[in-house]
Amino acid sequence: MAKFDRYMLSQLLVLFGFFSLVLVAVFWINRAVVLFDRLIGDGQTALVFLEFSALGMPKLITTVLPIATFAAAVYVTNRLTNESELTVMQATGSGPWRLARPVFVYGLLSALMMSVLAHVLVPSAQAQLGERETEISRNVTARLLTEGAFLNPTSGVTFYTREIAEDGVLRDVFLSDRRDPAEQVMYTAAEAYLVRNNDATTLIMVDGLAQRLATEGQRLSTAKFQDFSFNITSLISKDTNRTKSIRNMQSYALLFDWPQIRKDTGAGTGDIAEELHSRFAQSLFCIVAAMIGFSTLLLGGFSRFGVWREVVIAFFLLIVIDGLRSTFVEPVLNNPSMWPLMYIPAVIGALLSLAMLAHAANPHWWRRKMTA
Repeated sequence: MAKFDRYMLSQLLVLFGFFSLVLVAVFWINRAVVLFDRLIGDGQTALVFLEFSALGMPKLITTVLPIATFAAAVYVTNRLTNESELTVMQATGSGPWRLARPVFVYGLLSALMMSVLAHVLVPSAQAQLGERETEISRNVTARLLTEGAFLNPTSGVTFYTREIAEDGVLRDVFLSDRRDPAEQVMYTAAEAYLVRNNDATTLIMVDGLAQRLATEGQRLSTAKFQDFSFNITSLISKDTNRTKSIRNMQSYALLFDWPQIRKDTGAGTGDIAEELHSRFAQSLFCIVAAMIGFSTLLLGGFSRFGVWREVVIAFFLLIVIDGLRSTFVEPVLNNPSMWPLMYIPAVIGALLSLAMLAHAANPHWWRRKMTA
């Protein structure tokens, strides 16, 4: 690789790392606020929050990687143009095809990183994240028991306990059940115990009072009890019955034995085909993003106002090409044999880049054609 290629590639990679870091930080902060509120509100610790953030990071990176690839290509091309470095290279005989070589290598490196993420890291992280969510949803203490706080483990249910003793006894318990529109029930008890029997969990309340309010007629009835059992399995395990998902499977596992995958996950053949080929299309899109950013700016001539017009055009082209990907999802889901449609946006982007590079290499071809 020539010295200029190494120089330009190093500039692209440095700016790619910078934009990736900034974009990941921005996106992570937006998601972390919601995640923090949900986990801490359910009684989880900061370590669980950090664990969930780390497991969600690979999927977040796949979202920002094409944007960072495009931004770095545009920034470096603009800077080399403003500092006349590309002009000097063109004056020495380097054409647009030659100058695009380090950008193409840069796009390949970005596509390689996207491939590792999409085919291996993201499915593994999502599978681990699903297991941890299942474990937490089964953790009664985390979902239902927090001292001195009114909790809503599910819609229409409110639970409160003043104190949790070291032996697990709950002191001064309050439970409100409003799930039935016809009546509302409130239980208060001096003490309560949690009893597990396989997958079932029961709350045993001792020395308490049950108040039942009928919605129709507003009739209130009360009953004292020495002990009363309340099945809370549906409150703490409503999300535990998870099936295997194709999004949590690595790409190698999706290549073979589709009938067994359909049986295990309940997904259709179109779902499997779309999931598998979308991962390959994601990687190719990184190459397209780099080449679109470079080739569009290369078309712009010198202007005292800069190349903002070419930047806007490049960004618009990238948005249009990325929007086309969702257009071809539905046909593939309905007919798996139409999986080549998933690669049409990448092909369109590649053809646009080649056309712009060809025009930059021979900008007056249309005049010569008209003259001839």
